[in-house]
Parts: sequence; structure tokens; C-alpha cells
Amino acid sequence: MNVSQIITLIVGVILIGFIIWWFFGKHKEAAGTSTIVNDEQTATIVVNGGYSPSTVILKKGVPAQVNFDMRDSTACLSHIVFEQLGVNEDLTKQKITTVNIPTDKAGTYNFACGMDMFHGKVIVK
Repeated sequence: MNVSQIITLIVGVILIGFIIWWFFGKHKEAAGTSTIVNDEQTATIVVNGGYSPSTVILKKGVPAQVNFDMRDSTACLSHIVFEQLGVNEDLTKQKITTVNIPTDKAGTYNFACGMDMFHGKVIVK
């Protein structure tokens, strides 16, 4: 083996390791919380190449709204779908789209883009 073959082999192994880590590694998710004002809570999720934060934690028993701040015009991210709540909102109609979340009982509400490629969740505790 010459030097260029050894370098190619090392780079290939590093790239394979990176791909395995990227797809199968455990990545930490940043969880956002809501702001409570006048017995109502709101949380904002920025839509820009994904959802940030992808997880929002809400307090049980306090009426809640999640605002989706649309900053990306990608077709996939143009809709937000909460299947459990029967919500399918077009985010391109306005800069911020508000979705009311029931907080009468604890639970998790999963959401996704219109193509089901990007995911997130709202947790009521």
C-alpha cells in the first residue's frame, strides 16, 4: 500500500464512522418550555430547516398555545400536522401560526411536517 491508499482508507473509515454516528447515534434534544402570563401559557417553535425546539413542555391545566414562527419556505415544512388533534395548518399564510393545545390531561402530542419528514412533540406535564 502506498501513502495515498492509506490516506484514502483512513478518510473512508472516518466518514463511515461519522455517518453511523449521524444516523444511529443518540443526539440530545433541547426541550423548550412555555411562558405563563395571565393564566395562559405560550411557547414558540421556530420553523427553519426543522423545528427549534423540537420538544416543548407545557404545564397541565393551564390553557396553552404553541406559535409556529415560519422562517423557511421549504415545501415540506409549509404545513404542521398534529394527527392526534386533527390539526393540519398551512404555515405559509402568515408569519406566525398558532395552534391551541389541550392541557386538561397529561400526555404527548406528536407533530410533523406535511411530508412526515420532520418531527417534534408537545408534552403536557
